[in-house]
Amino acid sequence: MERCWCFSIAEHCVEIKSTDENIDIEETNPNLLPFRTENCNLDTLIRMSIVPALEDDSDFCEVGDFDTGNGHTKVEKNDSTGKYRFLIRNIKEIPVAKMLATGDFSSCELCVYAENHANRNFGINSALMMAFAFAGAFHQTLLIHASTVKLGEYAYAFIAKSGTGKSTQVNNWLKYIADTELLNDDNPVVRVIDGEAFIYGSPWSGKTPCYRQIKARLGAVTRIERALYNKCVRQNIVEAFASFLPSCSTMKWDSTIYDGVINTISSIIKTTGIYKLYCLPDRESAEVCHKQICQQ
Repeated sequence: MERCWCFSIAEHCVEIKSTDENIDIEETNPNLLPFRTENCNLDTLIRMSIVPALEDDSDFCEVGDFDTGNGHTKVEKNDSTGKYRFLIRNIKEIPVAKMLATGDFSSCELCVYAENHANRNFGINSALMMAFAFAGAFHQTLLIHASTVKLGEYAYAFIAKSGTGKSTQVNNWLKYIADTELLNDDNPVVRVIDGEAFIYGSPWSGKTPCYRQIKARLGAVTRIERALYNKCVRQNIVEAFASFLPSCSTMKWDSTIYDGVINTISSIIKTTGIYKLYCLPDRESAEVCHKQICQQ
């Protein structure tokens, strides 16, 4: 029996169907439930079918891989069809899922190998997150690696290399800047709609379970850099682009997807301030940053 779930993620419809009787999204992936919608009238970004098995096709060649820190995914492509195949492994290099996707990621088939709950959750989450990121490139939508706070009608994204202190900065905002709230701690979504940038909560939030169906205007993007002082400066267009790009999920070897990401970033930095915060992990850094970037 086929089951179907519809989700609204950043105002994009994502449809998941399953003919695998062992998969129940409500049980395996509760992080998706805040995004559940019964009436998906939005344009459908992704249609994903979870199936018991995928047909074996040898006409795929490896084109890249992703090391996410909690798993490893090998990416293969069939040049004659344009389809992609993702072989998803967990941190122990155990295969947990395989995904077959069209070149624009609008249609995907997923086979989940994992038998335990945690690995099933990881396999489905990883596949859907990657499919969403790459499908979004065709629709001025970016999945970014950032920790994000909301203040009034705006939200502010903090980006940095892992371990540099973006979550620390966000926690200082939550402690010391009045009326702030956490929007997402790891993978929010940014969309450009009619020339304006918006940021959304998502079903993916790293180690902090913050799965919120929420939307705000993107007030600023700030790159964190450790220093012995606190100073926040706005970057010029070239600096802004170079600063923002590494935080965006993409496949550099796919020129169409990569160009979509680049064009979306270009649209964002025309209207949104991109800053660099040189900082200590203290209260003053949050206050200095807040004063500089919250100037709407």
